Amino acid sequence: MFRLKHPPGSVAEAGFLAALADLKAIPGVSAFDIAREVSPMNDFDFAVSMQFARQADYKSYNSHQAHVAFVETRWKAEVEAFMEHDTVALTDRQAAGPPGFAPVQGVR
Repeated sequence: MFRLKHPPGSVAEAGFLAALADLKAIPGVSAFDIAREVSPMNDFDFAVSMQFARQADYKSYNSHQAHVAFVETRWKAEVEAFMEHDTVALTDRQAAGPPGFAPVQGVR
């Protein structure tokens, strides 16, 4: 999730988002989405989500020349604030919790 320094709807904002979208062409990226935040409870304006089939693909993406250049020339200069969220999905067994654990249903 991130917030840009640019005014909402500006040409600069559109240019940044277009350059960000170009990163989906890096080999190993199996899913790529940019979303606009709609909750007033969140201080960020956008989220970018990527999926990789293997940890090696993620590692390769992080060191890919196009990604590194984007971070150095665009991200560091144009992003005001962000929260990185790199995760690995839990298996069904891991999500169920330890033996004897009974999750409460319907509570957030």
